[in-house]
Amino acid sequence: MAYSSRRLIPQSLQDSFIKLLSPLITLFSKWGLRPHYFTIAGVVITSLGAAAFMMGYMRPAGIFILFGGFCDTIDGSLARSTGKASRFGALLDSTVDRYSEFIMYLGIAVYFIDFGDYSTSAAAYLALCGSFMVSYARGRAESLGFEAKLGFMQRPERIILIGLGALIHITAFKIAIWLVALLANFTALQRIRCAYKQDSARFKDDVVLKT
Repeated sequence: MAYSSRRLIPQSLQDSFIKLLSPLITLFSKWGLRPHYFTIAGVVITSLGAAAFMMGYMRPAGIFILFGGFCDTIDGSLARSTGKASRFGALLDSTVDRYSEFIMYLGIAVYFIDFGDYSTSAAAYLALCGSFMVSYARGRAESLGFEAKLGFMQRPERIILIGLGALIHITAFKIAIWLVALLANFTALQRIRCAYKQDSARFKDDVVLKT
């Protein structure tokens, strides 16, 4: 049974963006670049963004965050197009993504603490918790045989919201953080609910078969 839900950024729009990257992916493939180069580049660039936040440079930090997220898009597409996708590569990508988000939210929290805005720094902590739980809920659910890819606020939405918010204005940045804090945790609950519905459906099917 397939489960789907609406996303803040429609999947069709994301697919169209990935198609636009096809010539670039082909070029990187010809150059012999490996997917993990971009995986590592993503966390390094995101770390630069976190450092920029800590130093009070909001807009440059936003650029780094978006570019780091772009690298994350490249590595998966390159792995699939070159046939170099592997289980270890998927593990490395997921692990590095989590570290990237930890570092990013740390930089954001420090930025707002320096300005005495403790409520927004707390929102950054909630956003971190939600972002981690979105990933954990899917990983744990799939390890138990459930499908849990759905959700309103997944990683692309989080990165784009925070990066663009930082680029636009401090008010937009604060709104973006609060949106991620609320909707990422909501997405984690969506995935838990989805697994529950699948488990309930299986239980009903087992009862029917036994009767």
